[in-house]
Amino acid sequence: MITRTLQSKIEETLGSQRKVIILYGARQVGKTTLIRRILSGLHLKALEINADQLKYNDVLASRDLRQMQELIGDHQLLFIDEAQRIPDIGINLKILHDGMPHLQIIATGSSSFELANSVREPLTGRTRTFQLFPVSMGELIRQKTAFELKDELERFLLYGMYPEVIELVGKDQKLIHLQELTSAYLYRDILQLANIRHSDKLHKLLKLLAFQVGSLVSVHELAKTLEMSHETVNHYIDLLEKGFVIFRLTGFSRNLRKEVAKMSKIYFYDLGIRNALIDNFNPLDLRPDKGQLWENFLLVERWKKRAYLNRFDNMYFWRTYTGAELDYIEESGGSLSGFEFKYRPQKPRPPKTWLETYPGATFTQIDRENFLEFVV
Repeated sequence: MITRTLQSKIEETLGSQRKVIILYGARQVGKTTLIRRILSGLHLKALEINADQLKYNDVLASRDLRQMQELIGDHQLLFIDEAQRIPDIGINLKILHDGMPHLQIIATGSSSFELANSVREPLTGRTRTFQLFPVSMGELIRQKTAFELKDELERFLLYGMYPEVIELVGKDQKLIHLQELTSAYLYRDILQLANIRHSDKLHKLLKLLAFQVGSLVSVHELAKTLEMSHETVNHYIDLLEKGFVIFRLTGFSRNLRKEVAKMSKIYFYDLGIRNALIDNFNPLDLRPDKGQLWENFLLVERWKKRAYLNRFDNMYFWRTYTGAELDYIEESGGSLSGFEFKYRPQKPRPPKTWLETYPGATFTQIDRENFLEFVV
């Protein structure tokens, strides 16, 4: 069993604060397993409800405290799994929180509750929110040595970091699981909650984005290729972000005439999903997209690290119209840190324009030799 970073944080919240705990994350990243593991160590009578089972939904969407009290009985903790399936979940959690002061509540969602009914307004001041990612290198380092992690690096770049994928033995089993994720679970909630009729368009969009990892993404070109409007493409990308499938980096700029700032780059939360979408699990030595995989891997692992440390520095890429670029920029407290990602170690060469434009900014090359310091 992989010990997840959020376990101690959620346990601490349960022990010290009376908050509705909301745990977000894509399907299959281990939300249910994590909460059950936490509950197994508590001396509380807990009721677990899976909102995919419709028999509970009418009661939990009723806005009727009496009905919900009858369902909960004398349980001390209520755990609602896949809570985004319940209509008006936010206002109903507020009613429970205010009407049953002794009750502790945990709700998980495989897509942002904004896709259904927002919990932000009705639950203002009443929540503690966490996001669970696929397994992080920071979690694996507790079980494996640095040597072992570097030795398994290619497997992480090819098959990703979903818990079950890591645990499965053999390429065939990993591929079967990843294909099931991309064909069924990955955006099921997005299709249903957002009323999207043309799932084939969403799948084609994802495939196009998978080929463009690390490149500037043109919504105009995507819309033209898919024969969709700009507004629809932007809407789908926004939904995929809220469904924890992809995330965006925008360009950094303090000099708009010289620096590319209006376009974004798009990355995947999991490389196994990305590779399944393009049906390519060839070894790294045979892949022309090795640099893209490396860039995506480092960015998502850095994202996980920062999120679990509650660090919310600004994240960008940097590029000028003259061709100078850096893969990744962090801005914190007015300080700038620039990073270049190279799979194979080589002599670092910071862009001259970067150092001239932003004196005092740092530059670091991240490669296979030093990447653990960057992501753990």
